[in-house]
Amino acid sequence: MENPLTESISVAVVMVPFPAQGHLNQLLHFSRLISSRGIPVHFVTSATHNSQAQIRVQGWDPLIISNIHFHDLPLPPFPVPPPDPHAQNKFPAHLQPSFDAAVLHFRQPFAALLRSLCPTAHRIAIIHDDVMAFPAQESAAHPNAEAYAFHSSSAFSSFFVNMELLGRPTDEELKLPILPPFSLEGCFTDQFMDFISSQSEMLRDDAGDLYNTCRMVEGEFVDLLSKLPIPGKTKLRPWAVGPLNPIVIDGHGGSRGRHDCLEWLDKQPPRSVLYVSFGSNSSLTEEEIYELGMGLKQSEQRFIWVLREADRGDILREENNLKNYTLPDNFELGLKGVGMVVRDWAPQLEILAHQSTGGFLSHCGWNSCLESMSFGVPLATWPMHSDQPFNAMLMTEYLKMGVPVRDWARREKIVGSGDVEVGVRRLMENEEGKEMRRRAEELRGVIRDAWSKGGGSRKDLDSFIAHISR
Repeated sequence: MENPLTESISVAVVMVPFPAQGHLNQLLHFSRLISSRGIPVHFVTSATHNSQAQIRVQGWDPLIISNIHFHDLPLPPFPVPPPDPHAQNKFPAHLQPSFDAAVLHFRQPFAALLRSLCPTAHRIAIIHDDVMAFPAQESAAHPNAEAYAFHSSSAFSSFFVNMELLGRPTDEELKLPILPPFSLEGCFTDQFMDFISSQSEMLRDDAGDLYNTCRMVEGEFVDLLSKLPIPGKTKLRPWAVGPLNPIVIDGHGGSRGRHDCLEWLDKQPPRSVLYVSFGSNSSLTEEEIYELGMGLKQSEQRFIWVLREADRGDILREENNLKNYTLPDNFELGLKGVGMVVRDWAPQLEILAHQSTGGFLSHCGWNSCLESMSFGVPLATWPMHSDQPFNAMLMTEYLKMGVPVRDWARREKIVGSGDVEVGVRRLMENEEGKEMRRRAEELRGVIRDAWSKGGGSRKDLDSFIAHISR
């Protein structure tokens, strides 16, 4: 077999993800789709984050796909502080050192890798996270390289964030829909906003934009984004190529085997279980955990609750021992078969695809929202930071497949057990919840249509592949 760095080919793709779980996950899924077209893909990040992406991927095994090549960029040691669940702003500021280290140290070895790849292909297509923007500048040094910005947030949230950053333009050309009140207050730290601004200045060399979304779901906002007057950026045709996650799950767990929670789900009635998870970058205080636990108990609904501390900057370090949260006295002993607490990494795709799962209490990260839509599971929304408040708005107010539990306008208040109980009951047992489940099933069908022959996402992926293979 020829060395992937020397084999002569027509086109190769280089993926440069942002070093956080939700971003790594999306571009690794995208790598699978592109590699299935016979195009070699080079996945480029640190050894830690390459391992993190591979360990946690669900629905397929990246190790059995021979034309996905993982490149470990050197990354010197950086601070790995624990998350602070008591911080007023819930954004994972403890990850900022890993973000800064990647931007500071990746550029030079990335440039060297690009120099080694460019002589081997007619064209190199660099797909980089839109908050990991230095690859766009590096591509300009090579006549056969071109960069594409990958947007890992919903088009809806990307539109709102850009509107805010641009000072809410009122250009009649945009033909804006009626917009609810919105603000970035509380979504990010000032330090991360400065980080975003420094990266956005390097996006002028991009050749196009890719969105992990479906036109039948967010087409209006994909089109609006292409019209925004972003300084220095040419308006180019966007490609909506999502959802990138697998939409069919075999349920066998691959080489890791089947998780215990799936065995438990097998014994529950159809659509009877609420799945509770706040993703990899959100932390709750002990008081919030207590109120959530009591609310789940009071709701008298079956549930699987993933209760684990937020990721640190390096999940593989031996000293990175996650905090073991304490639940109310005898809480787990009193579940009596109607509930289960999972304290390790949970197989979310398989849980959402299971016939016993009927709802999802979620932080509304975009991966979680897409996966819920992919398997027809309605949401109870509990946004924490970043794009999540906008995603929650999309789910509840626009797509009508969710109920709010945490009111973003009252985010400084603890969500009490009574509010949890009411939100869970609304979703799981009321007529309102049944309507949302019906709507979620409709969206599941829309997504499957989008990936069927002639569907919007499949056509956009075909168009992108044809464009980079020209």
